[in-house]
Amino acid sequence: MAFELLTPSEMAEADRLTIAAGPVDGIGLMRRAGGAIADVILARFGGAAPVHVLCGPGNNGGDGYVVARLLAESGVDVRIFATGDPRAGSDGALAAAECPVEVQALAAFAPETGSVVVDALYGAGLSKPLADEVLAVIAQTVETGVPVVAVDLPSGVSGASGEVLGDAFKAALTVTFARKKPGHLLFPGRAHCGEIVVADIGIADPTVIATGTQCLENDPAWWRQLFPAPASDAHKYSRGHVGVFSGGPSATGAARLSAMAAARAGAGAVTVLSPSASLAANAAHLTSIILRRSDTLADALAFLGARKPEVLVYGPGLGPEPEIGRFAVELMSVADGRFGALVLDADGITSLAHQRAAFFEAAKRSSAPALVLTPHHGEFGRLFPDIAADGTLSKLERARAAARRAIATIVYKGPDTVIAASDGRAAINTNGTPHLATAGSGDVLSGIVAALIAQAMPPFEAACAAVWMHAEAARRFGPGLIAEDLPLALRDVLGTLGQ
Repeated sequence: MAFELLTPSEMAEADRLTIAAGPVDGIGLMRRAGGAIADVILARFGGAAPVHVLCGPGNNGGDGYVVARLLAESGVDVRIFATGDPRAGSDGALAAAECPVEVQALAAFAPETGSVVVDALYGAGLSKPLADEVLAVIAQTVETGVPVVAVDLPSGVSGASGEVLGDAFKAALTVTFARKKPGHLLFPGRAHCGEIVVADIGIADPTVIATGTQCLENDPAWWRQLFPAPASDAHKYSRGHVGVFSGGPSATGAARLSAMAAARAGAGAVTVLSPSASLAANAAHLTSIILRRSDTLADALAFLGARKPEVLVYGPGLGPEPEIGRFAVELMSVADGRFGALVLDADGITSLAHQRAAFFEAAKRSSAPALVLTPHHGEFGRLFPDIAADGTLSKLERARAAARRAIATIVYKGPDTVIAASDGRAAINTNGTPHLATAGSGDVLSGIVAALIAQAMPPFEAACAAVWMHAEAARRFGPGLIAEDLPLALRDVLGTLGQ
């Protein structure tokens, strides 16, 4: 299975490269696409009558004319409703000329119970809101409840961003070609796609790579080879040491959640760095987790020198005050090989909004640790307000822009979590569950990320693996999940990954 995602422009380049290499031409690719859709319709909706095919003026509509012809040749009652004629001389015009089914105006469309609608109007490349006549058709399909099969992407959904441009069809099934598009996985578009079928129309894997795509659907298949497994002669420190900074006496739980998650995710040693005032509260709850007093930067440096942890987690439960952010910048400034990576979460991100310039400057230093930031939408907006406010950017583009600016791996959380590296690589997660919408779940995620990096997994891949594991643990646990359940729920997920 291939996991690359293609933007509409990258998909167009894949088409171009395929046609240039021969022997298939543009109409040949269109015939293959239409054939794949017709096969799916016959297999899934063979008893539907009639099948209404809605055709736009471009290549998406051309696919629709091929679908209509093939279904008619199979004895299906097919009706075509179009927004206008395809451009003269185009592949769409050739497909329309080959189709014997009468074409009616879109305004004549009237679906009935038992029918199926094929949405071949605009597909992935749409960049402006739908016309009123199309909005009326969408309303009719909703009112009658007929299933919709979308060609490439439901019309009204941007293939690049998943944005719904005013309104969009809600498909029961979407058939796309070669690879999925970001709009299939990013919300709200994901909620409009239904089941997604990726059809092979003869675009070769090397051709996909040649488009320059750097975005993947997050899946263990492509990062599993880097996933850590303990050696037969391992000891606790060879499996990686994670340090987690704790908050004050009334806010110690977040750090403990992160620490327990790091331990469950395989770190051989985990230390909670606790203010003096919080030692008693932490000691009352910790057993296998090491506890160490840390009130000042000097205390933290003494720990780093003595225990040499690979990764630090900074933020859960610390508070959003400016001094918390200043401490993070100071910690980065003195890293200089004392620790390899810093995972910033929750208050660690919010507090840095008070000294963004100093933070970004510290991140540029050659001695800076590898950074992983795990913001939700609100935290992202506080640290990257201009990027968050740019309505022209998709969530994928915002995450990439933030990763470049912070020279970090960004885990932009949500139901469609995006993981982005500063070199442009990105992944979109798809196994999320609303059960994760519970206090403390983000603290657990930060601990998993830290544990995987501590075990020598590269930061980007570690972040991708952690996001998938975190969601999978929640999905398997199901209703009633609270954050405290997640660390233990990781056990079954680790078994799936071969740990």
